Amino acid sequence: MPWLRFFHLLLPISAAFLLLCLKRIALAGDPYVFFDWTVSFISASPLGVKQKVIGINGQFPGPVLNVTTNWNVVVNVKNDLDEPLLLTWNGIQHRKNSWQDGVSATNCPIPAGWNWTYQFQVKDQIGSFFYFPSLNFQRAAGGYGGITINNRDVIPLPFPVPDGDITIFISDWYTKSHKELRKNVENGIHLGVPDGIVINGEGPFRFDNALVSDGIPFHTINVEPGKTYRLRVHNIGISTSLNFRIQNHNLLLVETEGSYTVQQAYANMDIHVGQSYSFLVTMDQNASNDYFIVASSRFLNSSSLAGTTGVAILHYSNSQGPASGPLPDPPNELDTFFSMNQARSIRWNVSAGAARPNPQGSFKYGQITVTDVYVILNRPAELINGKWRRTLNGLSYFTPSTPLKHAQQFSIPGVYKLDFPTRMMDRHPKLDTSLINGTFKGFMEIIFQNNDKNVQTYHLDGYAFFVVGMDFGVWTENSRGTYNKWDGVARCSTQVFPGAWTAVLVSLDNAGIWNLRSENLDSWYLGQELYVSVVNPEVDKSEIPMPDNTIYCGLLSSLQKDQSQRFKFSGVASSADPFHSIKAVLIMTLMATFIR
Repeated sequence: MPWLRFFHLLLPISAAFLLLCLKRIALAGDPYVFFDWTVSFISASPLGVKQKVIGINGQFPGPVLNVTTNWNVVVNVKNDLDEPLLLTWNGIQHRKNSWQDGVSATNCPIPAGWNWTYQFQVKDQIGSFFYFPSLNFQRAAGGYGGITINNRDVIPLPFPVPDGDITIFISDWYTKSHKELRKNVENGIHLGVPDGIVINGEGPFRFDNALVSDGIPFHTINVEPGKTYRLRVHNIGISTSLNFRIQNHNLLLVETEGSYTVQQAYANMDIHVGQSYSFLVTMDQNASNDYFIVASSRFLNSSSLAGTTGVAILHYSNSQGPASGPLPDPPNELDTFFSMNQARSIRWNVSAGAARPNPQGSFKYGQITVTDVYVILNRPAELINGKWRRTLNGLSYFTPSTPLKHAQQFSIPGVYKLDFPTRMMDRHPKLDTSLINGTFKGFMEIIFQNNDKNVQTYHLDGYAFFVVGMDFGVWTENSRGTYNKWDGVARCSTQVFPGAWTAVLVSLDNAGIWNLRSENLDSWYLGQELYVSVVNPEVDKSEIPMPDNTIYCGLLSSLQKDQSQRFKFSGVASSADPFHSIKAVLIMTLMATFIR
């Protein structure tokens, strides 16, 4: 066939021309990275008991998304579970694009057997974050992984480049399935003391023969002597605050949830549910043996705490023997004053550049006039209409069948109300879908008042807020006199101690509908969440429109096409080539041209 010989002759020239074009395109825009993920149940034995966990591409924990500021991320997710799924990207701000947030108010669930493709940009962000399944208590079974956003080359790190980068997940763990735990929570049965603490999905090293059974797999981190590593530590657990420490090694705190911090050395760090920290750790010991890495429970107030210590191993390449000696001492189990003072000591590095070259402190948050104030009070679980629920300002969030963002897009009345109360109301608690009506480009003050008996962590999607104050007792107007208005750290989550308050300030410059929730999974599942609606009153052509691949449900179910007519899951390996799809399309087009 003459045309085929002609095609083979021209193919190298065409490919070179295409690559030249693609190179020019790459220089003009921000890169794309592509991932294909299958989310499914796999077998694992985190505490020596075989059980089903949620893996991604057969991995538990899932893969780390390792990207750079402003990159575009495309993740094609196939749901091979037996129930609906959404993944949310904890700490990713999705600038002007809450369509990708992966929570019940922004997206319809991905049905079992279906796939859906997330596409978002990590615009103007750096730091350490994670993703996890946001529905049906699934996070208790896994399905999580890390997100690392690196500085662009033009912006130097505020510390020497580490010799390595290591992601560590610490978590409470139960041997019951997430479905059993979910049912217990629905029935008012407290989660109780966890069965154990896992580090990167593995149980404790047998540091004590009487406390730890034989045969439990444990995690080992291999390092080189004299090197300095960046450890990104995430508490991805269900409801337990954990203290993290490494035998004979200091933790130099450098970053938390997208903000570079004043660099301070800690012997240990309390990391509450849903929080993330970066430490520099130098391997400066003589390596006569390995060293213990420890994550242990905080504030559980129970006589059965023996199993609530997770232990991994730090192994120097020239180590002469196994880890030995007692575990490094934790703080007093119930000492919330120590933990609060430690949290107050974490400060923003105002002179460091981050996602942009200008110093972080060039945003003078302490000089901005507050436009809206919300004092948000939580309460322990209580019966509402015969079911166990948890509330914020007396309201327990009711999830409508139609996502709020869809109802807003199609102007569907009656799905939600913009009337979340600014303070606790003198009325009976109730179920409601009530949103905060945020003022676009306003500056909001939120005070979280914790009337529960446990530490609660609160997280806001779409933003980083400034943690300006926390104290024991009841917040009053006079409490503002204690606020840090200069270098309070900007982050996406904050702890609130029992019988205490925490105050944050946030600039509402990101249009969308954004989830404000308890990261404690039992509290969140029983309704301790709400949404903040931020609408730009002017037409903003840069705001991302509703995606073409939107899944419809609820009142818009009739718009949904069958999955067979939708984009098929490719099944190919993940790629960091930003233009592999474009190249494929162009080459196929070229072939078709020659064939004609």
